Amino acid sequence: MTILVAGATGATGRLLVEHLLNRGHIVKVVIRSPEKLPAIMKNHDRLSVIHAGILDSGEADMARLVKDCDAVASCLGHTLNLKGIYGQPRGLVADAVRLLCNGIQSNKPDRPVRFVLMNTTANSNRDLQEQLSAIERGVIGLVRLLLPPQTDNEKAAEHLRVSVGHGDRFIEWVVVRPDTLINDKNVSEYEVYASPTRSPIFNAGKTSRINVAHFMADLITDENNWNRWKGQMPVIYNTTDR
Repeated sequence: MTILVAGATGATGRLLVEHLLNRGHIVKVVIRSPEKLPAIMKNHDRLSVIHAGILDSGEADMARLVKDCDAVASCLGHTLNLKGIYGQPRGLVADAVRLLCNGIQSNKPDRPVRFVLMNTTANSNRDLQEQLSAIERGVIGLVRLLLPPQTDNEKAAEHLRVSVGHGDRFIEWVVVRPDTLINDKNVSEYEVYASPTRSPIFNAGKTSRINVAHFMADLITDENNWNRWKGQMPVIYNTTDR
């Protein structure tokens, strides 16, 4: 398979790239700063590095970029500092998802391209009418007002869920929702659910980034796993945190 990874220099994105390369796939990455990639990746014969900002690409450029891709994964996110949270581009994730989807659809591929988006448990799957308490709704509403990345994540997922929808001929999608992200060196046991099994506000679990990358790689490359979760927003937790 050929897979495009957006956000490949991020803490989770680089792990996803590593997983995909280790499984023998061809990977393309679009990054502003190629020097941020580990040397072992930069010199890999199955990795193509496109030096650009993904939001700087026009629709024609994006269509060319995704033309030969079987899957697209977005691990884009906002840097957790003042500039990353409150600076531009505030719509980084949603705008990138929209551009990528438009590029795929304009190509009219013979078979649907798999799109996997890393998101957050703080974003509900409105297809399932997930229940939140009044206090939880209030806190998330406050987060939405005070922290622009929350709204960005919600809009990104909604583009796939609503604008692309469940019957698109050219795109199939999964939105992966980890809980509190932590670092770990090795893949460990993890559990995946259709909806949160604990409060993302008052009883958050933990999910290691390497487990998120592993699950995303499984979705992209394993037919059974894809068919199990396509069109859904699965939640992933470390088993040791249950």
